This record gives sequence, C-alpha cells and structure tokens, in this order.
Amino acid sequence: MSREYIKPNAWSIIEEGWNPDLVKSSESLFSIGNGAMGQRANFEESYSGETFQGSYLAGVYYPDKTRVGWWKNGYPEYFAKVLNAPNYIGIDIFIDGEMLDLAAFDRKDIRNYRRELNMKEGWYERTFEIDLSEEKTIKVTARRFLCMNLDELAAINYSVKAIKGHMRISFQPYIDAGITNEDSNWDDKFWDIEELQSTDHQGFIRSRTNKTNFYVCTFMQSELYKNGEHVQYADHFDKNDTVVRHKVATQISEGETATLIKYAGYTSSLNYEHFEILDAAKRVLHTAVEKGYPQLLQDQKEAWAQIWSMADIAIEGDLKAQQGIRFNIFQLNQTYSGKDARLNIGPKGFTGEKYGGSTYWDTEAYCIPFYMATKDQKVARNLLKYRYEQLDKAIENAEKLGFSNGAALYPMVTMNGEECHNEWEITFEEIHRNGAMIFAIHNYLKYTGDYSYVPEMGLEVMIGVARFWHQRATFSQRAKKYMILGVTGPNEYENNVNNNWYTNYLAKWCIEQAVNHLDKVKSGHKKDYERIVGLTKISNGEVASWLEVAQNMYEPYDEELGVYLQQDGFLDKEIIPVSDLKPSQRPINQKWSWDRILRSCYIKQADVLQGFYFFEDHFSREQLEKHFDFYEPLTVHESSLSPCVHSIQAAHLGRMDQAYQFYLRTSRLDLDDYNHEVEEGCHITSMAGTWMSIVEGFGGLKIINDIPSFTTRLPEQWDSFSFKINFRDQILKVHVTADKTTVTLEGESTQDVIVNGKQIHLEPETVKI
Repeated sequence: MSREYIKPNAWSIIEEGWNPDLVKSSESLFSIGNGAMGQRANFEESYSGETFQGSYLAGVYYPDKTRVGWWKNGYPEYFAKVLNAPNYIGIDIFIDGEMLDLAAFDRKDIRNYRRELNMKEGWYERTFEIDLSEEKTIKVTARRFLCMNLDELAAINYSVKAIKGHMRISFQPYIDAGITNEDSNWDDKFWDIEELQSTDHQGFIRSRTNKTNFYVCTFMQSELYKNGEHVQYADHFDKNDTVVRHKVATQISEGETATLIKYAGYTSSLNYEHFEILDAAKRVLHTAVEKGYPQLLQDQKEAWAQIWSMADIAIEGDLKAQQGIRFNIFQLNQTYSGKDARLNIGPKGFTGEKYGGSTYWDTEAYCIPFYMATKDQKVARNLLKYRYEQLDKAIENAEKLGFSNGAALYPMVTMNGEECHNEWEITFEEIHRNGAMIFAIHNYLKYTGDYSYVPEMGLEVMIGVARFWHQRATFSQRAKKYMILGVTGPNEYENNVNNNWYTNYLAKWCIEQAVNHLDKVKSGHKKDYERIVGLTKISNGEVASWLEVAQNMYEPYDEELGVYLQQDGFLDKEIIPVSDLKPSQRPINQKWSWDRILRSCYIKQADVLQGFYFFEDHFSREQLEKHFDFYEPLTVHESSLSPCVHSIQAAHLGRMDQAYQFYLRTSRLDLDDYNHEVEEGCHITSMAGTWMSIVEGFGGLKIINDIPSFTTRLPEQWDSFSFKINFRDQILKVHVTADKTTVTLEGESTQDVIVNGKQIHLEPETVKI
C-alpha cells in the first residue's frame, strides 16, 4: 500500500499539516542538491524528535570496513560510504531565551505547517506558526537553495515574524563537524577536525576524512535584517571542539519580522590544493555577499529555467502524473550535472546513505539515455569516460577473482573503480553488470553517431569485458555448450544460479560486439588499432577462441512454453502468480525469510524481460508478448528499477492501462512511498527509468538507421504530453494528442524523422502527422 500525503501540484512538492511521523520521509522527498553537493530537508533550527541528518559532498567518501566476507579471497575489503559532511544549515533560534524546537510543542500549537519544494525555481521553503504562549505567537518562514551556478554555495533566508506579542529573537547560526553517518558498519570516526576559525561574521571549519584524506572547508557568513532593513551587529561567537557558533539578536514588536540570511557551503581538496580550501571558501563568501540573496535567488531561477527548457516533460490532464515526472527530472538534475567527469550518479543521490557507494550498473543501464537526450552529448561521453578511466581497476577486480590476461570485471558498486559492496553475499555473482558497460557504449554510438569514443577508449573496455566472459564460461561436455555457472541475474531473489538467460545472452553479445569493433577500428582507425593491439597483445587466435564461446553459448529455453527460462531449474519451482499472494504478504522482502524468497518463483525486477528491453530488435513482437505474459505475473516489482521496463514494454504491446499503471508506480515510487522506505532516501537512478517510460514507452523513441523514430501512444488518462530530445545537436520537440503527433525541429539543419511509421524530411519548422 502506498502512503499519499504529498499534495498534487504541477511544479511543486507540497506537504501541509504538522505530523512528526512524516519528518524523516519528508527529509528525503524535499532534499535539494546541485550536482556537487546536496542535503536532506533537515530543519535549520534545533529539533529533538526523530530525524535523519544528512548533508553530502559529491566524490568525498570513506572506505568503511565491510561486516562480512572481508576475510575471504576476492571479497571487497571495504564498503565505500558517501559521507555525511559537516552541517552548515544549522541556526538555533531563541525567543526570549527559550529555544525553538518543534518536538517540544503539542501538535495543536503548530498551525499552518507547510513545506514546498519548488522544482521550477529550485528552492525549498518551510513555513509554520506557533503559539509560544497565550501572549506570543510567531510565524517562521525558512527558504533555502543550493546554487546551481556557484556549486559550492548555499543560501538560507530564515525569518521570524511576531504575529502576537513583543519578543527578543536570537539567531545562532553555526557550522558543526561533529557529525556521524546513519549507515556505518563499525561506528568508525570518519572525520578529523583540523582547524576552527571565526572572524568578521565568518566561520570556518577545516576537516579531513580519515583514510581517504579529503580536505573540506565548511564555511558560513550571516546578515541580519529587521523589517527588510540591514542591521549592523557586533561579532559575538563561541566555539568548542566541533562547532563554530555566532550569536545575533534583535527585538521585534507585533507585526515585525527579523530575518537572518546565511551563506554557507563547502570547498574541498577535490578542486583545490588542501592548503587553499580556506582561502577558496573566503572567495565564495565574498561573491555571495557581493551578489546578495535576492540576486542569488534570481540566478537560481534562471539556471533552473534553462534546465527545464530542455528537460521538461509536460503532461496535460493528469496532475499526479505531471508532478511525478517533474519530481523525477528535478532529482536527476540535482544529482548529476555532467560538469565533472570524476563524478557519477549514486542510487540515493544526495537524499540518503543507503547503498553507500557512488556508482552502480544503473548508470549504464538506465541513466545514460536521460542525460544523453536532455543535455549535451559530452555529458553521456563523460559517463562512459568515467568507466574507461577505471578499466585498470576493473582488471584488478578480475585478477582478485582469479582471472588473467587483462580480463576486466567492473564492480557492482564503486567510488574509484574498486569493488566496494556491503552486501557481497548477494551481489558477488551479479556479473551481468559487465554487459551493461558495453550496452551503454552501444547505446551511445547509436544515439550520438560519435564513433570516436570506440578507438579512443571504448574498444579497450570491450576487449577487457570479452576476455572476462571468455574465461568465465564453462564448456559442458554433456551439452556441448558453453555455460555460465554460479551467477545472480538482475533478479536478486535468485542467487547462485546456473545459466541465467540474461547473463548468458549478454555475454555472447558482448563478445560479438568486441569482435565487430575490432574489425571496424582496424579498417578505419589504424593508429588506434596498432596502439590497442600493442597494449592488449590481442591476437587472431584469441579472438577466434572468444567466438567459439559466443557461438556455442547455452541459452535455457522451454520448447513447450516457447520461452527462454530465467535460469536452469526455474520451472521446477512452484509457479504461483503474484495475484494469488495475500496483500498481507507483500512486500515479500519485508514479510518473508530470505530462504523462502530464494525458493519462490517471484521475481524482484525484470530479468529475462530486461534482456528483451535491451535487445528488443532481436526478437519479434510475438516473442515479447509471450515472455511478458509469462514473467510479468510472477514479478513483484520490489526493485525500483522494475516498473519502468514493464511500462515501456506494455506500451509497445499496446496495453496502455497496464503501461499507465506501471508509469504511475515508477514516477511516484517515492512520492507515494510504495516500498515503505522513502525515509532512507529517494531512488534516484530509477528516476531515469521514469523518463524512459514516457520517451521510449509512450513516445516510442528508437533510433533506426541513424534516424530518430517515434511510435506514439497516449494514455487515455492524458489529454496530451510533450518532450524534447537533443539528437546530435538538433532539438526535436514531440507533442502528442489523441488526434495527432507534432514534431518540431529547433536545429539549424534539416533532419529526417520517422513518426508512426512514416519517414519525414524535417526543415526547422513544425510538421503535423
């Protein structure tokens, strides 16, 4: 059952009414970020109730020793943690000497409580009124944002208005490096504090991560206003071992407002020499003060307007569907901007700590299409470059497992290319991730036409991955086929199975891709080919041995049912559709033992159908329909990555009611908390799947022979929908109604497109079909 308390709105996420039971969930949903840093929607003022404090800095991590398996050969020694960074949003509020703390009040005393995450303009605001006593009532308005253009800077506007009574308002803005992670294996100390400073209304804390030695300067500076007029105040501060605190106060009468503007943020050794981060922080504060809060807010609105001008998907006639897709697009842009090739897209982004590491196969399988189509293609290339630059680590990962000759196994989770997964017993065998790396290259080439990536970087990745699959396959004398034993497919409710069809098919395809591109590079990029041959020592004999494996790869198939089997022995299970499960048994990952789940036929996410999604053009519509009808009824969709693939496939099969329901589930997974876990953070990478469910599902986008093709389908619940894609530096806008599909070309050159089966030569003008 979902939990619905977010108010439907086209451009904002809104919560109304004070409910302390929702605080942690809302802290996730109202999170903000700018690609370089982000934070959960924690309160600025003190709060003694249940809360999950989180502020995160992209690329700064800690290698937390794993709890299990670290003593076994080949197991990762640590679990990388995106660290909770020092708190810079804190502002303690005292009213006539009494600290403001919402947890200390009865619900009836807190009125008109409201949160708004304004996605159109990129800010988060919280308002409420409190009866402090019979004589005193205040209204608090706290708005903050993380600057998209100045990505080391946050700005907070915290106002207290006297609704009734006269009072002394004391603001105590502070920065605090005495923080911990919620998700810590051994309660290690992650940070060491090197220096605390306070001078001229500015505060600084220099800290350093243990083991990884990232240096971070957390900074702040504040301004006081009374009824909008700037108030000069003397410097009063104190500090202890972890906190720098300033103190400023003013008296207000009934109807008057006191406001504290706080500029804060981080500079780090990711971008400066460690001895420069303090001076860099001072420069950021100088810029902030010089611009001022109103101009920074205006800059923020303009930055988001620029993002939305390309990334927006407009849906008419269905407010909840509209809110859902914009929430997903907003979070994706908050998480990754594409400016820094060293960064990637974490499953929780800046909204929580679960899954700890920075990068999963989600990036290659789900996220790249979104960034490729809504931003410059260099952003997608940067994501591919990220993996190329970690190829040496992927080869090391494979060597630790006993592979040789440059075989590469990309990690399930990583910060720097090393494997660093905490739940290794489950994911140890999810080697299918290696195939996602090659599929992403294939996808990039097909979409962008930029073949230069292959000779410059991609071919080396393909060779490493092909070598892995060649060595990982086992020849069965009985079957006279190559098999891949002891794996976990995308469906994590099956572990250590033999011949997962998705994995076997992907392995075969990866080898074929490597061979094909070796030939292409050899014929078209001779110097690169010679360099790569010299580097990898690849030979014709080795390539022939790869092809022997690919051409004789075993694929489990049931002749009677006419379907590829998820793995050997799948039909030995008791096949009972999910519809026969009692609601009280769902979700099974929270109600059943792991032993019972592993013995069941239930599928966590698309597995065979994931293969049909990747390689739809390898199979007929009838084959897709047969496999969809067999596997979907057995799928519990308890992975956030599941509904989007099923939505796309249901749309392609013309099952629009089913496609729409899957779309709602993927787009509102977090907003309506389908999996009862949103307080841990949002599912960022699956949000890219939500975008795919509209653009690839209802919009039917495919690239056919270098031409974008749209086969459009409109859910009956919608009046229309529209989206843009950047196809090879040409902007195509697609608008779909019940009667027609309109394609607009915003580029300067002509462009061929296929719309509902008809090829059209577009000039930069509107074409109606």
